[in-house]
Amino acid sequence: MVPALAGVLGLLLGSFLNVCTFRWPTEGSVVHPPSNCPGCESPIRWYDNIPVLSFLALRGRCRSCGTSISPQYPLIELATGLIWAGTFTQHGLSVEALRGALLLSILLGIAVTDARFYIIPDQFSIGGGILGLLLAPFPDGPTLLQALAGAGVGFGLLWLVGKVGTWLFKKEAMGGGDLKMMAMIGAFLGVPGVFLTVFLGALLGSLIFGPISWKTGKLVPFGIFLAAGAAVAYG
Repeated sequence: MVPALAGVLGLLLGSFLNVCTFRWPTEGSVVHPPSNCPGCESPIRWYDNIPVLSFLALRGRCRSCGTSISPQYPLIELATGLIWAGTFTQHGLSVEALRGALLLSILLGIAVTDARFYIIPDQFSIGGGILGLLLAPFPDGPTLLQALAGAGVGFGLLWLVGKVGTWLFKKEAMGGGDLKMMAMIGAFLGVPGVFLTVFLGALLGSLIFGPISWKTGKLVPFGIFLAAGAAVAYG
């Protein structure tokens, strides 16, 4: 029952995560206005806002105007539900399960906002870092000292990488959001997790987006690959 209930909670949190990924990058409030259709701006009724099920029932369209609803909504809800069900399956009813579910949910939110807006909101990075430090004194994760060290090393290491990249490529190589994100990851994973995350993130970014960036000159949304690297490092 615990993983099932955690999965349901994850679905609900995934619905909220969708709101965060659309509004925080544009400095909007997640409280007001209530959820509405982007086409006709009609308020979304509660029975049309049930995670995944409402999207399927409405066949991906607004009940009022028929505007297509982005498939991001059910996908993020489903992914967050699976994250919460999976971590509670692995760790049982424990603080470590909560810690893992929160970290992976935050990483998912960061990946979405960085891919869509090239922005990593402070609410994810700084807010997530505070959560990581608050959960550090509990068993199975890094100690508070290790979490603080991880946050410092995470920020400093990526700052150094950014400085070297700027010198090599003669243009800004690392955004401030990436630095704060790595501090957050360090607070959850400690110093070893920081090094593994940066290595995996750089490897994935180079292999997947590097050739595109080299050819088109587009910025690499590095937060996506750091999020993937941190998820692997946690697992």
